Amino acid sequence: MGNTTVGELAPDFDEQAVVDAAQQGDHTALSALYDHYFPRVYRYVSVRLSSTEDAEDVTTEIFLRIIENLRSFSWRGLPFGAWVFRIARNEVVSHVRRQKVRTTTAQLTESIQDPTPDHVDTIVTAFTVATVREAAERLPEAQRQVIALRFGAGLSVAETAQALGKTENNVKVLQHKAIAKLQVMVRHE
Repeated sequence: MGNTTVGELAPDFDEQAVVDAAQQGDHTALSALYDHYFPRVYRYVSVRLSSTEDAEDVTTEIFLRIIENLRSFSWRGLPFGAWVFRIARNEVVSHVRRQKVRTTTAQLTESIQDPTPDHVDTIVTAFTVATVREAAERLPEAQRQVIALRFGAGLSVAETAQALGKTENNVKVLQHKAIAKLQVMVRHE
């Protein structure tokens, strides 16, 4: 890593050097990995889960799993990010399995309790997000995963393919089908 501190690596983040340093116990490197991946992982989780609190809790669990398993990570031709998002995906799936089916009605009701003019846009946005989230939950699992990684986490097609163990063309097809289905479902809501 030379004379450059880990915190300065954002524009030209040398992932392998930072991961290797973190595996050796470098807390600055570990912090850099957290700073680098947290926003994308949190967006991915928050797209999959309707509760902000659940998204925060699951994201914390994901990073605990990453820290617990970091020493066992090895470079096998895939970027570290693909490994991170596999952990994230597995943790979200585990969380959803542990939870009973939730409806967004209670959350929407809580949002509407103070319907002052300042909150109208917030309520409309919450309703729209809830509608799209409900529609996305009716998509086949593979399409739901692609949508969450592409639009929730902001991953590229290539990164999504690596995280899911699929080809880029397969991801493109799943994304196209999912968007088409979502458009139809949301129009009929």
